[in-house]
Amino acid sequence: MQLLLLTTGEAPSISLIQAIVIGIVQGLTEFLPISSTAHVKMVPVILGWGDPGVTFTAIVQLGSIVAILGYFWSDIRQLLVGTGQAIARQDYDAPDFRLALGIVIGTVPIVVLGLIVKFGLREAYEGVARSSLVIALTSIGLAIFLGIAEVTGSRKRGYDAVGQADGIGMGLAQALALIPGVSRSGSTITAGLFMGLNRETAARFSLLMGIPAILISGLAEINELFTPQSTVSVTVAIVGVIASAVSSYLAVYWLIRFLKDHTTWVFVFYRIGFGLAIIGAILLKKLPAF
Repeated sequence: MQLLLLTTGEAPSISLIQAIVIGIVQGLTEFLPISSTAHVKMVPVILGWGDPGVTFTAIVQLGSIVAILGYFWSDIRQLLVGTGQAIARQDYDAPDFRLALGIVIGTVPIVVLGLIVKFGLREAYEGVARSSLVIALTSIGLAIFLGIAEVTGSRKRGYDAVGQADGIGMGLAQALALIPGVSRSGSTITAGLFMGLNRETAARFSLLMGIPAILISGLAEINELFTPQSTVSVTVAIVGVIASAVSSYLAVYWLIRFLKDHTTWVFVFYRIGFGLAIIGAILLKKLPAF
């Protein structure tokens, strides 16, 4: 997941067909722990279209927001109402208040670090931000940590037990998504498992926590559509968002049900295979390392 404005050069113009394909890839990978940024960059490059660029990548994430809001609408409504009632009663131990506070706390690290990178470390970051080698190494690295969490996590805590401490831990992990290839959902689910959450709870909290971060990321880039330098038309962007919304909803629906009865090992092995494939392509000079 790409957060805030971090440009890596001029992106190619994007056709409607490319927008649909990229939107589908974005939606299918945004909430799975396999890194949407890595796939949204690598799939078009492999297809010969070139890197779609940070602006389009961030904007199509708004489709994922539409999907997650639709899927969790009843949960979000209950969370907002319950939090408001808890504040009115000054009942700060209420589950809804603790969950909402955890989401807010968890959003702070990625926003702060994103601003630091954007305004303070931009040039240094851009040198390796979306490189094939970084994506490969981070994909494998996070896979190792996810595998360790799967083995060592107690998985005894459910959704009602989520609180501020979980928000801090998963929020710090979420900030790692600034590194392309890490995966926002992958890092947060991994952190949740390390902290003893069961798989479904870790996934649900990860998905809810992603709403503010993804929304900020997408809205920060919308203005780029209307600049003379933009290589993305408004129509193409809308098509990409719609494709992303549909595929995101399907991915969320599948993920929640899958993790009720299955482990995360399929994602561990996929990430390792994905990373090794990229390294192999680099060694064969099919892809540039940077």
